Amino acid sequence: MAKVIQQCQVAPPPGGAAELTLPLTYFDLSWLIFGRNRLILFYKLPISKSDFVQTIIRHLKDSLSLALKHYAPLAGNLVCPIDSSGHPELRYVPGDSVSVTFSETNMDFNYLIGNHSRNAKDFYPLIPQLAEPKDAPGVILAPLLAIKVTLFPNLGISIGFSNHHAACDGNTIVRFTRAWALLNKFDGDEQSIANEFIPFYGRSAIKDPYEQGTTMWNIIKTFKPEMRDIVVIPVDKVRATFIVGHDKIAKLKNLVLSRRPSLEHVTSFSVTCAYVWTCYVKSKATVWEEKDKNVLEFFTCAVDYRARLNPPLPQSYFGNCIIGYNSETTHINLIGEEGFTIAAELIGKTIQKRVKDEEWLHSGNWFKSFDTVDFKRAFGLAGSPKFDLYATDFGWGKPAKLESISIESGEGGVMSLSKSRDSDGDLEIGLSLSKAQMNAFATIFSHGLGFL
Repeated sequence: MAKVIQQCQVAPPPGGAAELTLPLTYFDLSWLIFGRNRLILFYKLPISKSDFVQTIIRHLKDSLSLALKHYAPLAGNLVCPIDSSGHPELRYVPGDSVSVTFSETNMDFNYLIGNHSRNAKDFYPLIPQLAEPKDAPGVILAPLLAIKVTLFPNLGISIGFSNHHAACDGNTIVRFTRAWALLNKFDGDEQSIANEFIPFYGRSAIKDPYEQGTTMWNIIKTFKPEMRDIVVIPVDKVRATFIVGHDKIAKLKNLVLSRRPSLEHVTSFSVTCAYVWTCYVKSKATVWEEKDKNVLEFFTCAVDYRARLNPPLPQSYFGNCIIGYNSETTHINLIGEEGFTIAAELIGKTIQKRVKDEEWLHSGNWFKSFDTVDFKRAFGLAGSPKFDLYATDFGWGKPAKLESISIESGEGGVMSLSKSRDSDGDLEIGLSLSKAQMNAFATIFSHGLGFL
């Protein structure tokens, strides 16, 4: 469904980036056993194939090369030892490059950028697959990033990303993407990328007094992390996007505070996650009746710790600096009349309790806490409203739509969360569910907001 026009490798400019090795910290290591991040940005751009080939491709390659000059590790590899004696690291050496595919498709652009239910499998021709790992003496080398740019003739362009989560979190990949976009928009002028988009590589700033990095690696290597990029295309799911307006978010906050006036942590994030979580559990119950009403349901999310470390890290720190949080309660609690309030209280209290608990962070108890999570009954989160991907302008204006393909990985459910494209304060939620559950979710979601 997407015909290849050109497949190439893009590297930093000759002499532009020196060899660089970054050891994986305990923030990075936990992501070795999870899948890859996948994201698609859609842009309305009514150009012909000839313009795409003669102009767009060249500009994108040139600006990407300049972006990789600053983000060289993304052109490198994850180096994973074959035996148990070594420690995994990121390594860039001059000559390393990113696989980039340029293609065209006759798929329906306007269908794909809608908010309505769309077949999940239709998005997979637009995402790249990371190249196969390579063997080297004593180690396996796995690529970290691949990009696919697809032309919808006379309608638009999509840019698909696949990256290994062990290399970096959403904060870093968004900064890289926005740096690339700015360099493309301003014809390679490196003055266009402000300091906030120049990565900080100081790994020594990550303190590990309990040596939890070593402990985590000893645990993780027993799982024999999969180094290949295995893409599983869903055959029975649909994707849909839901908007929670800032006025509705304010009413959700007020509802929680009216029922739990002593609750201190009530934010747009906590009430939105709580509302979507309860709608998700209720929609699942309408499709598959739960016999054990006391079975536990889990909510999991990751919180950025750059500003929370002592001393804090720069926001431009390259790598992972996120910690997983989880909350749990019984199924009957979430589907009941007080379900939303219970969920908001749980999420709020979890964040408030953990966010300043340095002992919990440094001891590795955050990692151990996931031992008790039943991921088949977990509802997770991808993305953050702090990431303004809709500000990613390659010179074609803001994206018409973004889609997080990563929400289809895992055994439970996952929501994507981002700023809304069109209105400040509104939040955009992406889901991928069976058609029956999506229909149920849409009804429950709109019905509940309508009563606020």
